[in-house]
Amino acid sequence: MIQSETLELLEWPRLCQHLATFAATKLGVAAALDLAIPATQAQTAELLAQTQEAYRLESRAGGALSFEGIQDIGNSLKRSELQGLLGGEELLAIATTLAGARQLRRIIDSQADVPTLKELAAQLRTYPELEQEIHRCIDDRAQVADRATPKLAGIRVQMRQLRDRIYQILQGILQRQSNAVQEQLITQRSGRFVIPVKAPQKDAIPGIVHDSSASGATLYVEPHSTVNLNNQMRQLLRQEQAEEEAVRRALTEQVAAVKPDLDRLLVVVTTLDLAAAKARYSFWLQANPPKFIELGEPELAAKNQENSEEPTEDEENSENSELLIRNLRSQITLRQLRHPLLVWQQQYEQGFAVVPVDLTIAPHIRVVAITGPNTGGKTVTLKTLGLAALMAKAGMFVAAREPVELPWFDNILADIGDEQSLQQSLSTFSGHIRRISRILEVLGNKSEGESAGEGEENSQFPITNSQLPIPKSLVLLDEVGAGTDPSEGSALAIALLQYLAQHSLLTVATTHFGELKALKYQDSRFENASVEFDDNSMQPTYRLLWGIPGRSNALTIAKRLGLLTEIVDEAQTYVGGASQDVNQVIAGLEAQRRRQETKAREATQLLHQTEKLHREVSQKAAALQERERELKIAQEVAVNEAIGTAKSEIAQIIRRLQSGNQTAQNAQQATDTLNQISEKHLPSRQQPAKPKPSFMPKVGDRIRIPSLGQTAEVLSGPDANEELSVRFGIMKMTVKLGEIESLDGQKPETKAQLAKVAAQALATAKAKQAVAEPAKPNPEIAMRTANNSIDLRGARVSDAEIEVDRALSKAVEYGVLWIIHGKGTGQLRRGVHEFLDSHPQVSRYELASQKEGGAGVTVVYLK
Repeated sequence: MIQSETLELLEWPRLCQHLATFAATKLGVAAALDLAIPATQAQTAELLAQTQEAYRLESRAGGALSFEGIQDIGNSLKRSELQGLLGGEELLAIATTLAGARQLRRIIDSQADVPTLKELAAQLRTYPELEQEIHRCIDDRAQVADRATPKLAGIRVQMRQLRDRIYQILQGILQRQSNAVQEQLITQRSGRFVIPVKAPQKDAIPGIVHDSSASGATLYVEPHSTVNLNNQMRQLLRQEQAEEEAVRRALTEQVAAVKPDLDRLLVVVTTLDLAAAKARYSFWLQANPPKFIELGEPELAAKNQENSEEPTEDEENSENSELLIRNLRSQITLRQLRHPLLVWQQQYEQGFAVVPVDLTIAPHIRVVAITGPNTGGKTVTLKTLGLAALMAKAGMFVAAREPVELPWFDNILADIGDEQSLQQSLSTFSGHIRRISRILEVLGNKSEGESAGEGEENSQFPITNSQLPIPKSLVLLDEVGAGTDPSEGSALAIALLQYLAQHSLLTVATTHFGELKALKYQDSRFENASVEFDDNSMQPTYRLLWGIPGRSNALTIAKRLGLLTEIVDEAQTYVGGASQDVNQVIAGLEAQRRRQETKAREATQLLHQTEKLHREVSQKAAALQERERELKIAQEVAVNEAIGTAKSEIAQIIRRLQSGNQTAQNAQQATDTLNQISEKHLPSRQQPAKPKPSFMPKVGDRIRIPSLGQTAEVLSGPDANEELSVRFGIMKMTVKLGEIESLDGQKPETKAQLAKVAAQALATAKAKQAVAEPAKPNPEIAMRTANNSIDLRGARVSDAEIEVDRALSKAVEYGVLWIIHGKGTGQLRRGVHEFLDSHPQVSRYELASQKEGGAGVTVVYLK
């Protein structure tokens, strides 16, 4: 009973409603609304693995689970088992559910890292033959189709023929007796075809009256000529119904035969839908998966905090040391924990921003006493922790920052709120005691089962045997000991918390009793926490502070809420001096903590700035090293190219000497050429070049335009077309680079002049080469014939590449190849040029002159 009360107190049903909105099927919605809490940690681990794998799939593009077509067919399966007759819609629902389950299994099987979901999907038996049979016999309107049986098809053919005859007869009567009929209409009454006849003229059309209009002006008459045909139609209709029932009966029997497998299918599909809903809810909540930890014994962990000496070599101390280290690492860690219901309220109900709390509880702590002012968030903290533990047990992610570490609690028990009842004659204090008694009853049963055989001395309080297993229960108490005399309530609260420290894994209690704040300094298993209160704004901040007890600030809050100032001032005089001193000490501790937090934030900001600066310097250093490496590589490439060129030129000279007449003149020419090569490539032989006076205008320079006789200022440097913008006076204009000069008369070097110099150098080199070696036929002036031309117009690029490669092989002896590709869109020309760029036989290529085809012809020169 207390466990179901705890779920209500923590608003677990409301959270389940939120979870249900993320389910895709009615089955998933029902399972989410009635979400069960697992009884064992193994069950929780399996549920958590399902949620994690579904979360992984939901995060992938195209990997989300699809539940399309899956319906709740549970009632239909039960009726089939009881030999009931399923309707067409029920059979179609079964067929679509089988198809949807098969598609779901296909999605899961296509993923590689979802072993738990694959194990579930492997249990799905979708019976495609049953699905096909249902679709064969039932059409999209949920009616039995003609193709179901030949007999049914024959009956319906007869019915259509008979209906046509009836319509033909009735249409004739309507035309002949148009004055007697109310309107040209054929309708049905009681399954028989009739026509509307005016009441005063009913004798004009003899027949059976089946119905009349509300006013009595119209009678629905079945003419005598169609009575026999209508009788035959009714007989065929009964035969049709009997045949349809036989078809649906056969399908129902097939469904009943595989009902256990279909029941299992529904269970698996519901489990998958629930896992997907948990994953989607966790994604929306920005939650993280929990990790369950094992807490050690409180005495051992407390001893480790008090004693920092190195462990001895003794075996027992060594084992204790390892356990102590493990205990210190296994602390409850819930940082930036948010209440999921408050997050929902903020998102969808325009609620206030959610203030997260940090819960970091050492492994030896068994009781946490949270103090502080009313409306400060103490109760919300209890509910947030309780919901986080329940969500973790149910295989859901927790709305906290990673890592999320907490124990697996056997029981989560809470006494939150007021259980006052006039009907049961319960006061506030009585209601709390009744509920706490039920909590202790659960803990007592657990403890008795675990401590059986320990001896009578271990059953007395306090228990000192550290080897006694601690019940894994989480107890949440709100305003413990309240509702009665403060002194007695405080004493009762102390005794209760000491008992819970021995009989539960963790107890978190809120209180205003100052005596409970002092328990931390008497028992290492106790810890203090408080909700922060801003003295400047007189408002709670809802932050949870650890290690410092809180002040109730009752008088301050009462004044803020509008209580008369003179009453508050009078009450202040009744507050004991010791209480004021304690509050002053606490206020000093809080101020010191705030100063430390400010300094910590400043240090963190400084650290972040330092790390950013370090990253920037490291990146620049790495960039400089990369640039240096690239320059070295470029220098090596240039040196290797120069060496290769020199070797090639020297080899040519040697071949000429070996092939020609070895005369003194040839030897002298070879010697001169070698000297030229050495002067060209060897730095030690190169003469320092005299710097040529060169002029290139820059932005801001003053230049002269001889053609205009004007001096101007350069506004923009030369572009790709050797044009620059200048200004003289208020005039701006664009001039060519060759039209200007510097103020001292220097002309800038244009591309045409550089090309001219290069051409002269090339002509000089060719002249020298012509003297040194015999002339060779020049492919550039070769004749264009049918043997060294190829026409590719109209061809595709892939086919053209094959033709060009074949033509290049044949045109080697000519040294040149004309490729006719036409102009068109230019796609073929670009494809041919890309192929020529990578061909090993091609030296260079260019577009032909205008008289030879211009842009429609490419001339290729071979090596």
